[in-house]
Amino acid sequence: MAAGEEQSREYLRRHRLPELLQHLGALLLFHRPERPREFLIQVLERVKAGRRAEGEYPELMDEANVEAMFSLLDVLGQGHITPAQYREALKTLGLSAEDLEVGDDERITLDVFKEGVKKKLQQVMVSAYR
Repeated sequence: MAAGEEQSREYLRRHRLPELLQHLGALLLFHRPERPREFLIQVLERVKAGRRAEGEYPELMDEANVEAMFSLLDVLGQGHITPAQYREALKTLGLSAEDLEVGDDERITLDVFKEGVKKKLQQVMVSAYR
């Protein structure tokens, strides 16, 4: 591999640009704004504010999406899901379920689910926008 190519790869890796571009692309496809350039500028401004702790990072899923996902998992309408369903939902969203502190006999309520998904998404956003 040529030195210039290796330097380019290192630059991309160090600045986490593939992750950033992937997330920006996902946001565009999810929201499908009429003015994509303005949308991206707004997203990057929110990222900048989030880094200064003046706002929140832009998220791919809003609260209504998370609630809809929970209701799909809670097919009997019991108001809770199993930890296995919770872990699988996180994996489906591309989020890590490794550090969950949830016992196998616990019931995951909507509030716990929403908070957990929000926390995991926030971790991904912070990591992607460093």
